[in-house]
Amino acid sequence: MEGVEEIKNFIDMINTRDLVLKEYKEMEIEELSNEIRNTIKFQHESFQRIEEFEVKGGQQDLIKYAKMICKNTTEREISKIQEVYLKKIENEYLKSKK
Repeated sequence: MEGVEEIKNFIDMINTRDLVLKEYKEMEIEELSNEIRNTIKFQHESFQRIEEFEVKGGQQDLIKYAKMICKNTTEREISKIQEVYLKKIENEYLKSKK
């Protein structure tokens, strides 16, 4: 039962990460680049932790749910950052061409 609680706490941690709203539009290109890097690192570390749950033999349905939540949350976050990042790069490029 302890494993189930650990997985549930992990899922809650992932869900609360999604609630942290950042003002990506206010960030510089370098900051956005770091945000993307940090999100990818978080995703990688999360999937490693999920693999540990699988090795321990945790409840498979809950582990699949954790994978899905992690994937969806981090991909949504990366998409938001990329959208702003690419617009800023485009604007900087257009400014330099003038």
